[in-house]
Amino acid sequence: MLQDTLRRYLSDKYDTKTRNTIIDSDKGFSPEIWAELAELGVIGALFTEEQGGFGGKGFDLSTVFEELGRAGVVEPFLDTAVLGGGLIAALGNDEQQALIEDLIGGGLQLALAHGEPVARYDLSRVETTAKESGGQIVLNGRKSVVVNAEAADHLIVSARESGDVADADGISLFLVPAGTSGLTLRGYPMFAGGHAAEVTLDNVTLPASARLGTAGKGLAALTDVIARANVALAAESLGAMETAVELTRDYLMTRKQFGRPIGTFQALAHRYSDLLIEMEQARSAVINGAGHLEDDPAERDLHGASMRNLIGRVGRLVAEESIQMHGGIAMTKEYELAHIAKRIVMTDHRFGDTDYHLERFIELSAA
Repeated sequence: MLQDTLRRYLSDKYDTKTRNTIIDSDKGFSPEIWAELAELGVIGALFTEEQGGFGGKGFDLSTVFEELGRAGVVEPFLDTAVLGGGLIAALGNDEQQALIEDLIGGGLQLALAHGEPVARYDLSRVETTAKESGGQIVLNGRKSVVVNAEAADHLIVSARESGDVADADGISLFLVPAGTSGLTLRGYPMFAGGHAAEVTLDNVTLPASARLGTAGKGLAALTDVIARANVALAAESLGAMETAVELTRDYLMTRKQFGRPIGTFQALAHRYSDLLIEMEQARSAVINGAGHLEDDPAERDLHGASMRNLIGRVGRLVAEESIQMHGGIAMTKEYELAHIAKRIVMTDHRFGDTDYHLERFIELSAA
């Protein structure tokens, strides 16, 4: 029912022209569409009943994000709900947990400021520091590609309270209100839609109550929400691939040469058939990853790495083949495939590309 409701809403509200207008806006997303999707219960489906939602399991995530990917939605569901909301739900005190209700209702925006200029995909590499001074916490450092930072009411910032730069222990998470003194954002639009920012923390001073959870123990919760984000990204990419394949089929059966549709030519028919086979593998990978999301971390991450590696490889194939079979029209901004193909390719560069997840799979298999 959720999938059907979401698909019907997005098919009515989210066409190519609407998305291009949203992408070109100052915020990079539509507050109106965000509020309407929240009212439909889309955000609530990403949280458990204990957290105030009605879903929150692996298949809830994959159902929602597959439809968001199918329509090419640029609203920050991953960053606000899965990442930001997930960390508050896992670590927040009673006062911080109260933010979840506002988030599910569509009245709160969040951003996770974790990645740093030299960290690449290593979650434990944190150079930003958090020092206690006079009963308060002082943050200093830089964060890179913080998605939704400019629109966020709060940033969740990772910082090191102890240990060396790559140690697993010593990383804490802090809830930083937008506009806090010493917090500087340099925003920019992203290639596949939405906005991000480079974040500088220059003696950002917070009360100790701004910390999420126990001091120095934030990495485990961060790893958990990234695992959930990987399922969401894989499902989103799968939905985008479905749209790319459907657009390609329609084009092959509409475009004519020598008096007949080009889709009837054997060479193109075989290439299209290969895409359908690869799509079935991609769907199986997402089902497998979502089904193991509640397992112990080692088993969960093994299946997650396998899923992201396969999705990345199939996604690149689908994007490239769809563009080639369309010809020049596939590169025009006014045509749906141009955005969809960019979304598929860029998904592979968040939280690890195909090579990273292959190495991770090999490492976890040997453990």
